[in-house]
Amino acid sequence: MTQKYAAVRLTEALGGGALRDAALARLEGVQTVDDALAAAPDLPSGLRPGGPGTAALWEVLATVAARDLAVARAIEPHLDALAILEQAQVDDAALTTVVGPVEARTWGVFAAEGPGVRVDATDGVGGTVRLDGTKPWCSLASSLTAALVTAHLPDGERALFAIDLRHPGVRQGDEPWAARGLTEIPSASLHLHDVPAVPVGGPGWYLRRPGFAWGGAGVAACWYGGAVGLARTLVASVAARPEAELLLMHLGDVDEHLVAARAALTEVAGEVAEGRPTKLGAARVRATVARTVERVLRASAHALGPAPLALDAEHVKRVADLELYVRQHHAERDLVSLGRKVLAQRENAQGEPW
Repeated sequence: MTQKYAAVRLTEALGGGALRDAALARLEGVQTVDDALAAAPDLPSGLRPGGPGTAALWEVLATVAARDLAVARAIEPHLDALAILEQAQVDDAALTTVVGPVEARTWGVFAAEGPGVRVDATDGVGGTVRLDGTKPWCSLASSLTAALVTAHLPDGERALFAIDLRHPGVRQGDEPWAARGLTEIPSASLHLHDVPAVPVGGPGWYLRRPGFAWGGAGVAACWYGGAVGLARTLVASVAARPEAELLLMHLGDVDEHLVAARAALTEVAGEVAEGRPTKLGAARVRATVARTVERVLRASAHALGPAPLALDAEHVKRVADLELYVRQHHAERDLVSLGRKVLAQRENAQGEPW
């Protein structure tokens, strides 16, 4: 029997409930990452940040993550790539020539940099662009058909390009994936040799666009959903022992932090829905949700003890997945960046930050 999703709601004030429910109905039969990639091209086109679909998008990501973080981790970059292509107004005919027909595409977004490796973009024959080099941290590359990849231009700028991952010039590295979390989402380097590419936006556009911050907040919605999944396990345990005051204390602690994280996501969703630049807001919400995730992981471990970590495969998977996924927030380093953004806002005569 197909299990229905228990929706994770941020707010009804921003609308999008019908869009959210339509997307979740399409995902009801999804049990694995392969299922998710098969379903992804058929998700409603309105699931995009920067408009009325913002809240629905984040609620879908959070709802899916509350059940299975790996499935959410597969869907999120696909939807992010579609949003990026729309924001850049890429000509679909040019895209089809390089990456194939739209109905067959599953996307990744590979923008990581690493020491000693890089991808370079050069002009090819007939106005084409070719990519050469090594791109690290390419999640699910062997399971996807296409990707958006950042590359260095001859003048030193970076730009974004679309490529076909099935092109013979694309070779995946053989680095081991030793993770105990997100085992279904292996990441490895990609080695590119003379790979044709379609420019997506101009030089520097990818990092400067408002949508870069919007996408980062969407990842935080996945983290939030993972924390909700753990909290649901906790509340079920507390409901079975309502007289246990220590369990009630941990539940109250978890509720306090989840409600604060939800409020932060809701506030930023409203800003994004209006198309507003939200670099500071996105940094704040990522920090708030990451801190909440760490608190929920700790509280659930203290409240539930070792048994579910030893005996409950679903719980073990959720904990391991969430511990790895939330490390996309770079902890103290990202807090330094947040502090700089707060100070810059104040110095730009935008008033006191709080």
